[in-house]
Amino acid sequence: MKVILLKDVKGIGHAHEAIDTSDGYALNFLIPKKLAISATPAAQQEAELRRKQAINRAELDAKLLAQNIAALAEARIVIRAKANEKSHLYDGVGEPEISKAVKEQARIDVPEDAIKLEKPIKELGTFDIPVAAAGAFGKFSITIEAE
Repeated sequence: MKVILLKDVKGIGHAHEAIDTSDGYALNFLIPKKLAISATPAAQQEAELRRKQAINRAELDAKLLAQNIAALAEARIVIRAKANEKSHLYDGVGEPEISKAVKEQARIDVPEDAIKLEKPIKELGTFDIPVAAAGAFGKFSITIEAE
């Protein structure tokens, strides 16, 4: 049976893709769980249109993210955290905290998964933070100060 996927299904295909599958799998799993619809000619045209829109949206998001990464190189981000007298932080600063600080201070939205830290930062100082997403690479500096 030919169906059009409404969502990404692991091991089967991506959203808005027409696939051939067994009748039982389509009728008993994919269609009842609203993961797919039957592939009628009208549904195929609509799926093609939605796939093109998704591709265009992804391209625009990639361009916007590349611009944001370039703008971050000039931004000054300061994160305040609790530290002991030896300049070690009580709690590490990771991707969620950095993403939130960038959004609040620089007004630039950078997803957490675009920030590529090897491990959380656990001391005071200035650090270069690598950023990579959608083919755009860059880095910016953050300063971690004691509260």
